[in-house]
Amino acid sequence: MKRILFLLAFVSLTFLPLASCSADPLPLDPEEKEEHEKEQEQGKKEKPEKTGSRTLLVWYSFTGNSAAIAAALRSHITVDALEIKPAIEGLDYSANNYAIGSSLIAAIRGNPSEASSYPTIKEVEIEFDEYDTVIIVTPLWWSQMAAPMQSFLFRYGGDMAGKTIGLIVTSASSGISGVEQDAKRLIPQGNILAESLWIRSAEVSDAPGLTSAWYDRLFTSNNDNTSMKVTITAGGKAFTADIEDSETGRAFLDKLPLTLDMSELNGNEKYCYGLSLPRNDRHFDRLEAGDLMLYSGNCIVLFYGAAGGYSYTRIGKITDTAGLASSLGSGNVSVKFERH
Repeated sequence: MKRILFLLAFVSLTFLPLASCSADPLPLDPEEKEEHEKEQEQGKKEKPEKTGSRTLLVWYSFTGNSAAIAAALRSHITVDALEIKPAIEGLDYSANNYAIGSSLIAAIRGNPSEASSYPTIKEVEIEFDEYDTVIIVTPLWWSQMAAPMQSFLFRYGGDMAGKTIGLIVTSASSGISGVEQDAKRLIPQGNILAESLWIRSAEVSDAPGLTSAWYDRLFTSNNDNTSMKVTITAGGKAFTADIEDSETGRAFLDKLPLTLDMSELNGNEKYCYGLSLPRNDRHFDRLEAGDLMLYSGNCIVLFYGAAGGYSYTRIGKITDTAGLASSLGSGNVSVKFERH
């Protein structure tokens, strides 16, 4: 199958005079003035938008992709949100064939243990004791974590010891293993989740579904890492399948029992359009017999032979496929799905 593609708000406060004869305020004495200036300077530091949760969402964005991903996740869960901003505003990291950005990454690579290797960022205020989870959203630069985010983690990574760390990375096409290695280096005692979320630039419009499915799979309290089973019956033979404990898998279970008239395709799969489920597509180089997949958000596909090369969301997998091909046959077939 071919994949179907589918500031702060400035609030103006008007102070009305209490009386026409209100006295002018007295000038501050030197000590009061110094303290007042310190308070003003402190107020310029970036602070998380407090919501009372125990999860901190931190992001840096140059092109706007990571900001869009962070916004998508914030629409799904309650978090305290903190944007990392370079101290020098307006730099075009992509100018002159990304000369500035590449030089920043080169400096970090050259001496990653020195603070002077990292670009300066605007000051932030965080009480890490308030959080047990930190989710980091960052772009990839030259196979590494974006330099401003590295600056943040170089300074605060030690404060994340023992905390659960989730990583979401956006890139045009490059793999994210280098960014994951940076996270482990910069947060050496953090509990970094093994499953990072990689969102390619072309997939940013799908960020709401991708981020919610990833978060629900890894963070929700009812995720006990156990499989949910269904019975799939075709041609008079029953097969047991493990369903993914994901948004897609749970939505599929909610639809059961189902009997689908499935069509034949390519000598290796049966498919049926018309059942819409949450999607979290990724590219599969290879699929095996027994894979139960969602295509394009509204097509159930059951493979009885090897395939690959397209994007799907996994629903589940048949554990023992002996006799599956003969039971499904070479033409259209009625397949029944019910809880095990």
